[in-house]
Amino acid sequence: MKILKLLLIIMFFSPIAYADKNMKIGSKGNENEVTRIIKVVMHDNYYEPNFFQIKSGETIKFEIENAGMLVHEFNIANKMMHIKHQPEMQRMVENEILLADSIDKEKMKKMAKMDKAMGHSHSNSVLLEPKQKGEIIWKFDNAVNIEVACNVPGHYQVGMIAKVDIN
Repeated sequence: MKILKLLLIIMFFSPIAYADKNMKIGSKGNENEVTRIIKVVMHDNYYEPNFFQIKSGETIKFEIENAGMLVHEFNIANKMMHIKHQPEMQRMVENEILLADSIDKEKMKKMAKMDKAMGHSHSNSVLLEPKQKGEIIWKFDNAVNIEVACNVPGHYQVGMIAKVDIN
C-alpha cells in the first residue's frame, strides 16, 4: 500500500508525468497510409506555409525544401519539447557540427557515438543545409498542442514557428 501511495504521489507531482501528458505529438507515419502531401519551403527564419490544418488521425507526407541561406530544421513537437531540444542543437553548434550554412556530417557521426543527441536522428525532424530537400511522414494520431519549429540556435526565438491546428 505504501508503494502504491508513493507511485501515485510521484505520478501526480512529477514533472515527467506532467510532461508525458503533453507529449502527444503523433507518431512516425507509414508511406502506405499517406492521405496527402504538404510541400513546405523553409526560408531564412520562416516557413511557407506557416500554418497547417490537419485532421486528427491523418497521415501527412511533408516534402521540405530549404530555400534559405542558413541551415534550418523542420521539427514537429510541442513547445516544451522544442525548448528541451534547443540545448542539444546548441551543443551541435559548440562542437562545430552545425555551422551557419552547413552540417559537418562526418563530425556528427563521430560525436553521435559518444552522445546520441548529436546524431540528430529523429523521425519527427529533418535538419537541412541550404538548397537541400527532405521529407517526413507523420501520423497525427493522439496529437495536441503541436507546432513546427526550427531549433537551430536563435531561429525559434525570432519566430521560425508554424502553427498546427488539429481538428
